[in-house]
Amino acid sequence: MKKSILTLICLIAAISISQAQLFPTFKVGLKAGLGFSSLRSEGRFLNSDTKTGFQLGAWGRVGIAGFHVQPEAYYASKKVGIQTESGQDGDATFKSFDVPILLGTRIGLGPIGARIQAGPVFSFGQNEDISFTKPAEWTDYKKSSTGIIGGIGADISSFTVDLRYEHGLSNLNETGNQKIRMWTIGVGFSFL
Repeated sequence: MKKSILTLICLIAAISISQAQLFPTFKVGLKAGLGFSSLRSEGRFLNSDTKTGFQLGAWGRVGIAGFHVQPEAYYASKKVGIQTESGQDGDATFKSFDVPILLGTRIGLGPIGARIQAGPVFSFGQNEDISFTKPAEWTDYKKSSTGIIGGIGADISSFTVDLRYEHGLSNLNETGNQKIRMWTIGVGFSFL
């Protein structure tokens, strides 16, 4: 009985040590994804429909002892459908260079694992004017904004899959309270 308990404790300790990743890990890769955005606004707009945009970029991950930091850099096209108080319908496209810095942990053995991540995201506008189908009177958009992003992911050898939610913290417009909210699903490949 004592040998069985000792064997079980050794087995649990071995699994825990292998999970802890005592040696530093480093990965670099490319990613692409789809974003499903909506624009939340107080007062000026009645409605914001979710539209599909895209993301393309690169990521890196440095980890030790089961935790990691994952900075990313990608080009994003965020689309929203809007309806004004007067009932006009239109679409808006926000093009930006986004830089999230995610903190997370990975659970798994070897090349297969699951991740939980969260952190800030910094967005830098790439188009001089936000493009709107209708209405054309939208102006005064900021060149940068911040948000918070979090989600789950899976690693299968060199391939990664992520599901994330992004919530804008700063207003996009100088004169109104407008914040982006977005769900993204992305796939990536690590070459290091």
